[in-house]
Amino acid sequence: MTKEDFLAGQVLLIDKPLTWTSFQAVNKLRWEIRRAFDIKKIKVGHAGTLDPLATGLLVICTGKMTKQIHTFQGQEKEYTGTFTLGSTTPSYDLETEVDAKFNTDHITNHLITETTSKFIGDIEQYPPIFSAIKKDGKRLYEHARAGETVEIQPRLVTISEFEIISIDNLQVQFRVVCSKGTYIRSLAHDFGKALNSGAHLSELRRTRIGEFKVVDAYSPEEFINTLNSQ
Repeated sequence: MTKEDFLAGQVLLIDKPLTWTSFQAVNKLRWEIRRAFDIKKIKVGHAGTLDPLATGLLVICTGKMTKQIHTFQGQEKEYTGTFTLGSTTPSYDLETEVDAKFNTDHITNHLITETTSKFIGDIEQYPPIFSAIKKDGKRLYEHARAGETVEIQPRLVTISEFEIISIDNLQVQFRVVCSKGTYIRSLAHDFGKALNSGAHLSELRRTRIGEFKVVDAYSPEEFINTLNSQ
C-alpha cells in the first residue's frame, strides 16, 4: 500500500495483543504509518474498543475511511472466552481481585449448558462499574476507583448465539454472538447469578465484527513488517 492509499482510506484488521489498550494499538499504527511514508498528519481510529485483558479483532480505519467507523461499530460481534465459576470480582474480570466466593457443588454440566438459553434474545444488561461509559461527566471506572457509588441504568442488548464449547471443572469455555454494546464481562457476572453461584470473565477474544474475521487479521508486528518491506 502507498501513502495515497492510507490517506484515501484503508480498513486494517489487527489482532490486538493481551494488555494493549485499543488506544495504544491505534497510536502505534498511526505512528508507524506516519514514519513509513513521512506523513505529518493522518486520521486513524478503531471501530469498537477491546479491554486490555482481551485479545482479538480490532477494525482500524485510516484517512477518509474513518467516516465509516460508526457503521462498523454497529455490526454484530462474535467472541470466545472463558468464565471462571464460583467467584466474582468488582470489574467482572481479572482487572480486579476476587471479592467473593460461592458454592458450586450444585452446578452440573447440564445446568451450565441449559442456563445459556436464559440469555438468548433481547436482554437487559447492566454495564460493569469498571467501564468507560460516562456518568456525570466522568468515566464509570473513575467513579469506581474513587470509591464512589453511582446508579447505572440497564441497556437492552441482543444475544443471538450463546454456546458452551467445553467445561473443565470451574473453567467454562464459550462462544457468543451479540449486538453492539454487549458487555461479555456483564454476561459472565449474570451467568454466575443464574447458576445461583458467581462467575467472572477470565479470558476473552473477539473473533469477528460483521464480515471481518480475526483469522484475516495481522498482529501489530506483522503489520509493521509489511510497512517496512515496501
